[in-house]
Amino acid sequence: MSKLLLETIRCEDGQAHHLHYHQKRMDESLRALGLHNTHFLKQCITPPDKQLYRCRVVYDANTISVEYIPYVKRAISTLQLVQIDILEYALKYADRKELDILFTQRENADDILIVKDGLITDTSIANIAFYDGEQWLTPKHPLLHGTTRARLLDKKKIIEADITPSDLTQYSEFALINAMIGFNKIKNGIITPIKGAHDVV
Repeated sequence: MSKLLLETIRCEDGQAHHLHYHQKRMDESLRALGLHNTHFLKQCITPPDKQLYRCRVVYDANTISVEYIPYVKRAISTLQLVQIDILEYALKYADRKELDILFTQRENADDILIVKDGLITDTSIANIAFYDGEQWLTPKHPLLHGTTRARLLDKKKIIEADITPSDLTQYSEFALINAMIGFNKIKNGIITPIKGAHDVV
C-alpha cells in the first residue's frame, strides 16, 4: 500500500476553490510514486453548506477520503528559523511527523521557518514570500510546491529566487501562502535567527 497523500482545499459558499491546481498536484504526486490511477476531485467534493471549510482529502491510488473541517485562521506574526538538511517533503503526505517535530523548536515564535542546505524554504504550514520594495520573492526551492504558490507564479504576482538567512535583512515584509489563507501579508512580522540576538525582518 502506498503512503497516504493529502490535499487541503478551501471550500466556501458551497464551492471548492482552485480545484484545477489541486487536481494537477494530485495527478503529479501519484505519478511521482509510479502510480497511474487518479481521482476526480470535482466528483469527490461536495461541501455541506456555505460555511468556510478546510476540506481535507486523504488519498492513495486506490482510496480517497474527504473531510470538511470548519476553518479558524491561526494568528502568525513571528517565525523562528530552524536548520535541517535531511528533511524531504516534496510530496504532500498526510503524515507530517517530521514537520511536527520541527515545529516544537519554535521557542516563543508562532511558527518555524525552515532553512535547508543554507536556503530559506517554508514554514510548517505555508510557503512564504518576501517584499524587497519592488516585488515579492518566493524561495526557488521550497519543501513543497504549494498550489497557491503555483497560481501566484502563473499570474506573475511572485517570482522565484534563492533566499538565504542573511538576505532577510533586505526585505521589509513577508507573506504566508497556502490554500486556506491565500496570499496573507504579515504586518510587523518578526523572524528570529537560529543564533544571535537580532530579529531580521
